[in-house]
Amino acid sequence: LQAMSGNEQDWLALRPQEPSPSQCCGSGCKPCIYDVYEKELAQWERAKAMQDKSLLMGKKEQSSNSELNPDTFTAFSVSSVEQLTEDTYQYKFELPGNSSLRLSLGQHIVLRGVVNGLEVQRAYTPISPGNAEGYFEVLIECYEAGLMSQYIKTWKRGDVVFWRGPFGGFPYRPNKHGELLMLASGTGLAPMIPILQSITEDEEDETFVTLVGCFPTFDKIYLKPLLQDLARYWNVRIFYVLSQETSLEKLPWSYQENTFTGRLNEDLTKTIINSCRRKPFILICGSSAFNEDMSRYLKAAGIEENSCFVF
Repeated sequence: LQAMSGNEQDWLALRPQEPSPSQCCGSGCKPCIYDVYEKELAQWERAKAMQDKSLLMGKKEQSSNSELNPDTFTAFSVSSVEQLTEDTYQYKFELPGNSSLRLSLGQHIVLRGVVNGLEVQRAYTPISPGNAEGYFEVLIECYEAGLMSQYIKTWKRGDVVFWRGPFGGFPYRPNKHGELLMLASGTGLAPMIPILQSITEDEEDETFVTLVGCFPTFDKIYLKPLLQDLARYWNVRIFYVLSQETSLEKLPWSYQENTFTGRLNEDLTKTIINSCRRKPFILICGSSAFNEDMSRYLKAAGIEENSCFVF
C-alpha cells in the first residue's frame, strides 16, 4: 500500500470532523450542527479538488464580533451567577455596548461545552426580554450526572462561554389569542417568561394568560418574586402544581389558594382549561415525558392539535 503523501495528510488534517450525537441539542435547529458540517465538508471537498487551501479560510473561526449567529459560535462572558434553588442557577452574560440579542419570543440559543474532551451542545431559552440591552440571562438546571451540567457548574464571573442562535420561537402576536394557557415544568418556565412580560408591558395587549408551573416542592419554584409581580396584572393568573408536597398548610397563605399538590393529571388539566376565561391557545414546555403527557391530556379535553404549541 502506497504511503500517504504529505500533501494528502495535510488535507486530511483539514477535513471537518463529523459531529457526534452529543453535539446535537435535539431541538430541531436550523441550521443544525449537522447542516453546518455538510456545508463545511462541501467547502473542504471543493478546496481539495482545486488544491487551494485559501478556499478554507474563515471556515472554522468563532465569531468575535460578539453578534449572535446561527452558523458560528460567539464568545460571551459571564457577568454574574446566582443560585436560585439547590440545583438551578441564573446566569447573566455581557453584551458589548448597549447591544441586544434581538430574540423573538420564546427563541432558544445553543450552548457549546467541552467535557472530558467531548463536545456537548444543549439548547436554552433566555429569560431576559429579547430586547434587553447590554446583557442576557439564562436559567439552567444542573443535574448530578449531566455532562453539560459538569461544565456549567464550573462557570464563574468573567468566564467566556460560546453560544450560537437564535432558533425556534413561538410566533406570538398581541391579541391574536383570547387566552394563552402555559403549561410549564421546571425550567420549561424559561420560554414562557418573555412572552408573559411582553403581554404585561403592552397596554394594548388584552390577552388573558394562565400559567401553570409544575415543580417538585415549594422551595424549587424559580423566580418567585418575578412571578408574584406578574400575577398582579389583571389579565394574568398563575397556578403551581407541586408533585412532592402533601399539604398546603406549610406554604405562605398567598400561595395556598392557587397551588395544587400531586401531579398535573388529566382531571386537573380539564379543570384548569374549564376555568379559562376564553378558549385557550396552549403552550407546553418541559421534559419530553411531560410534553407527551400534556398532549395526551389536552386531546382528552377535546383541544385540537392546532391550538397547541410545544417548545
